[in-house]
Amino acid sequence: MRKSLPESLPTVLGVNLLLGVPGVVPVWLLSYFAVNWPLKALGWTVGEPTENDGMLPWLLVGGPVLLLFGLVWWLANRPLRRGSALVPRVYWPVGVLMTLVPSFAFVIVL
Repeated sequence: MRKSLPESLPTVLGVNLLLGVPGVVPVWLLSYFAVNWPLKALGWTVGEPTENDGMLPWLLVGGPVLLLFGLVWWLANRPLRRGSALVPRVYWPVGVLMTLVPSFAFVIVL
């Protein structure tokens, strides 16, 4: 049986930051969905005037993209968490925030 060394904090941060680069797409999909349906229904946003396709594109495109990214993120972080010296209540929020850093940077730049 191979015994692995505990993962260091820079490794955890780096892996989640790299996962955040393709993670820009699911974050954009979630924001687009929120602006055009629930927030528009509440009257908080105006939304895209030509967006009248309904929910089928979200089930065919958005759902699998979100599911695939969530699965890849979880499968990458589960072994890292087991080998990490961080406690779970610190590890998971740090992992999520580091994954969102590229999306935040993209929003700030644009």
